[in-house]
Amino acid sequence: MALIYYLTQIQFDFGAIALLPQECERIGIRRPLVVTDAGVRAAGVLDRALAALPGWPVAVFDQTPPNPTEAAVRAAEAVFAAAGCDGLIAVGGGSSIDLAKGVAIAARHPGPLKTYATIEGGSPRITERAAPLVAVPTTAGTGSEVARGAIIIVDDGRKLGFHSWHLLPKAAICDPDLTLGLPAGLTAATGMDAIAHCVETFMSAAFNPPADGIALDGLERGWAHIERATRNGQDREARRQMMSASMQGAMAFQKGLGCVHSLSHSLGGVNPKLHHGTLNAIFLPAVVRFNADAESVRAERRLERMAHAMGLRSASEVPDAIRTMTARLGLPTGLRQLGVEPGWFDRIIQGAMADHCHKTNPRPASEDDYRAMLEASM
Repeated sequence: MALIYYLTQIQFDFGAIALLPQECERIGIRRPLVVTDAGVRAAGVLDRALAALPGWPVAVFDQTPPNPTEAAVRAAEAVFAAAGCDGLIAVGGGSSIDLAKGVAIAARHPGPLKTYATIEGGSPRITERAAPLVAVPTTAGTGSEVARGAIIIVDDGRKLGFHSWHLLPKAAICDPDLTLGLPAGLTAATGMDAIAHCVETFMSAAFNPPADGIALDGLERGWAHIERATRNGQDREARRQMMSASMQGAMAFQKGLGCVHSLSHSLGGVNPKLHHGTLNAIFLPAVVRFNADAESVRAERRLERMAHAMGLRSASEVPDAIRTMTARLGLPTGLRQLGVEPGWFDRIIQGAMADHCHKTNPRPASEDDYRAMLEASM
C-alpha cells in the first residue's frame, strides 16, 4: 500500500475502498452525503462503497449529469441539508467529484454559485467553511480527486472553473479495482484526458520543476498503457498505471494548463453533451503545434522530452502521434464528427479567451489563433 502525501492524502492500491471509513473518521465526517451518478450505481460500484460503511448514516445523491450543473448542485445540496450531513464522499468520475465540490461551496456559503467562480474573482470568497470531501475516482481521467478546482455549468450557461485549496479533497482513495471493466470508449476518452493534463501542464511556462517531473512520468505511464487498458478492461496492471497517470496529471496541473482546456471548457459549455476528454484529445495536436514556437518550450526542449517519454524519435512526431493514438483508440479525431459547426466558432473563441486556462498557455493566443486551432481541429 503506497501512502502518498502531496497536496492531500492519497490511499492508492487495489482494494483501497476498504479504507473509506478510516479516512472519513480521520477528517471528522460522520454523516456523509455520497455524490455519484446513475451509471456508477447501475454498475454496482456505489454498492461497494456503501458496503465499506456498514451502519453509517449515509445519504445518497445519484443524479450527477455528465457535465455538472448549478441546478444539480442545488438538488444535491438540498439532500445534504435535509439529511443533516457533515461532509461529502464523491464516488465516480470527474463529474461527480466536481459536483461534490460545488456542494461543498453551496452548503456553507450564501448566494449563487457564479459568485465563487475564478474568473468572477470568487476564489478568495471560498473559505475554510467548505464542507470536507473524500474523493473516490471510478475513472482514470480528470484527476479531480487531487485537484483544488471544479468545472461546473452555471445557470447562465457558462462552463466555469472554481478554484480554492479549501475545495481540495481531504482524502483521495484511488482503487484501480473500481475501474476494471470500464467500457472501452470511456476508458479511452478519460485516458486521453489524463494524457492531455500531463502534456499541457508540462508545456506551461510556469516554473515548477516538481510538477514537470510528475507530469512527464505520468505521460510516460499513460502513453504506454492506454491502449492496453482500452482493449482489455480487466488488465489490472494497465488500470493501475492509468489511474496513476490520471492522478499525476492533476497533481501537476496545479502549475497551469492552456489552450486545449480553454477550448474544451468553452465548447463544453456550448454543447454540454460533448465529452471533455474526447475534446482534449481532438484539440491537442493543433495546440501542441501552436505551442512549439513558445520561447519556454524551445528553451527547455519540452517537445523533445515529451517525445522521449512517448517513445518517439523526434519532437516533430508528437502532434501526429497524438492524433494517431486517438484514432487507434476508436475516438473521433475531428470536431466535425461530433457535429460541431463553424458557426459556433465565435462563441467558442469568446469563452476560450475568458477561460482561466487561457492565461497559463506558454504562448499568448489571440482570437485569430484560436480560430486557426479550431479550423485545424475540424
